[in-house]
Amino acid sequence: MSDKKELVEICHRVYEKGFVSAYDGNISVATPQNTFLITRSAVRKGEVTENDILEIDSSGNILNGRGKISTEFKIHLYAYSKRAEVNAVVHCHPIFATAFASLGEGLTGNYFPEVILTLGKVPLCKYATPSTDELPLSMEPYIDHAWGFLLQNHGAVTLGKTLKDAYNKMEKLEHTAQILLMTKLLGGANELPIDKVKELVKISKQNYGLDVDERNVF
Repeated sequence: MSDKKELVEICHRVYEKGFVSAYDGNISVATPQNTFLITRSAVRKGEVTENDILEIDSSGNILNGRGKISTEFKIHLYAYSKRAEVNAVVHCHPIFATAFASLGEGLTGNYFPEVILTLGKVPLCKYATPSTDELPLSMEPYIDHAWGFLLQNHGAVTLGKTLKDAYNKMEKLEHTAQILLMTKLLGGANELPIDKVKELVKISKQNYGLDVDERNVF
């Protein structure tokens, strides 16, 4: 599958999942030519076609495609410039994750083994006005190690080594936020004991083939 086709598929998936509404959100992927494919502005993600995908350079200049570049392209280029292993970025407004972001809470507790191993802590980035340089800079304290970010009063961002990876992290983030909201209604979730978290991290490579960055856990 070509990068464009996969990008279209992921756009449709985030819309079907309710991670975005109307024209919300933007998704991108790096190309082997050191350029980036990104959704254009003002298009419903459930209706995106390959004609709605722009190719841009590392400065945000449009190289191929028609339409206006998404106002949030700076988030994407910032992530690519800071993390060589990042090849895809997903920015959405999922309901439960954005609710936590609007409360001013990150998802930083160690509650679920699968989240610890695949997503890690999801920090809260201080509010910054969309489309400004301040927005990507709000991610700066965590950009060198986090895979998911909550943008205060705005939405969520996930990074991935592939488009599927970035999408799966967004899905996992929203699922986790939904569970944690339910636990709040039931009295609050119990965090895993630190010794059990350390044990999980220790066996992560042997049992799951994963190298867990401890900065995302402790």
